[in-house]
Amino acid sequence: MTKPSSYSTITMVIYFIYSMSKWISTYSELLPSIGIPPMVTSLLGR
Repeated sequence: MTKPSSYSTITMVIYFIYSMSKWISTYSELLPSIGIPPMVTSLLGR
């Protein structure tokens, strides 16, 4: 807590990791219903 900017940056990083983990868990639950091959081909096609 030496600088307010570094503290806010750490908070943003923690919040970003937390939201990404929640999004990944929700996305992994939806993967079987959607289908993995179409998503992989669309990602590799770009």
